[in-house]
Amino acid sequence: METKYDWESNIKMNILTLRALGLWPKGDTTYKPGLYMLHAAILLTVLLLGHLFFQAVNIYFIRTNLEAVTGTIYVLLVEMIVVFKVNYLVRNMGMVKQLLSILKTDMFQPKNSEQIGAIHTSLWFWRIIYNILLYSCIGTNMFWAIYPLMDRSAREEKRLPFLAWYPFDTSKSPAYEITYIYQVISVCTITTLHVNIDALVAALNVFNGSQFDILCDNLRNLHKLGGSIAANFLICVKHHKEILSFSDRFNKFLNWILFIQFFIFTFCIGMTLFQLTVVAPMSNEFYSLVAYGLAITTQIFMYCWFGNEVEIKSSKIPYAAFECDWTSFSLDIKKMLLFFTLRAQKPVKLSALNLFYLSLETFLRILKTSYSYFALLQQVNAEK
Repeated sequence: METKYDWESNIKMNILTLRALGLWPKGDTTYKPGLYMLHAAILLTVLLLGHLFFQAVNIYFIRTNLEAVTGTIYVLLVEMIVVFKVNYLVRNMGMVKQLLSILKTDMFQPKNSEQIGAIHTSLWFWRIIYNILLYSCIGTNMFWAIYPLMDRSAREEKRLPFLAWYPFDTSKSPAYEITYIYQVISVCTITTLHVNIDALVAALNVFNGSQFDILCDNLRNLHKLGGSIAANFLICVKHHKEILSFSDRFNKFLNWILFIQFFIFTFCIGMTLFQLTVVAPMSNEFYSLVAYGLAITTQIFMYCWFGNEVEIKSSKIPYAAFECDWTSFSLDIKKMLLFFTLRAQKPVKLSALNLFYLSLETFLRILKTSYSYFALLQQVNAEK
């Protein structure tokens, strides 16, 4: 192909959103002292750390109320994950941009329209999951924002969208209105960060899996790529090594994000189920919990699904090599093809610190564990 495929064009909106929020310096560079770093520091300190701090302090004052504590913690934990992700992304910005730069090299470029079609097929499903996550988060924020305004008792008490402690009386105007707007803006910023960081990571996972699609197609058509078969095969071998290196770098970036997120989200799903049993059915609060539960479940599913796709696609390499017209190859090429097939028998498995793999089996295990936490919370609440 004469023109290079632009991988970044698929995540352009995610990158622009992160840039607006101070998490994506221009170009291939990382953070440098200047106005953009100051913009990021002020924005994240005020809207992210400030909101988190006021909610965390409030837990001390409601520590004897299980319903109120769980109602705060299931939100607070997710916000803590965002703080961790932001910090982790900032510290590893160079690694992420390096991965995107690798995709621009000739080795990682699709060679024909069929390969581009395979990429777009994977990205089509990524966009579906991304939109489900995005709109469920929008729904959650909308219900959180309007619930105190729609509920009569909450309106009379001048209740805020989130339980939090402030060093001033929030029941008086204009402190109430200012604090209300601050909470809504803060949670919208936090949600935007959460969604776009996860979408970026999931897209990198899609790009990772698409490289195996490209390699499989090249292996099947060794005799149609132009040039000698031996040269084409050696390029495929080199491409495989580069993909494995890319996967390894990507997994190193994923390790702690996956471990922290899966560990905390397992608790959060259980707490959300518990909250659904204590709020009024079909109320605004009930719908917000449903949307919230859908959002965090989708986040876990997005990681597990595309990680599972990488494993499946990488396992197809030996079959793709066998599907080429190898019977007409020379004896030396047949031997090299055999060694390559043996080497490619082991599929690529993305993991979190080698404790668990990104797979649909892991996703189901998380849901089962979450239900166990939910049952435990119900039992503790019933014994009160």
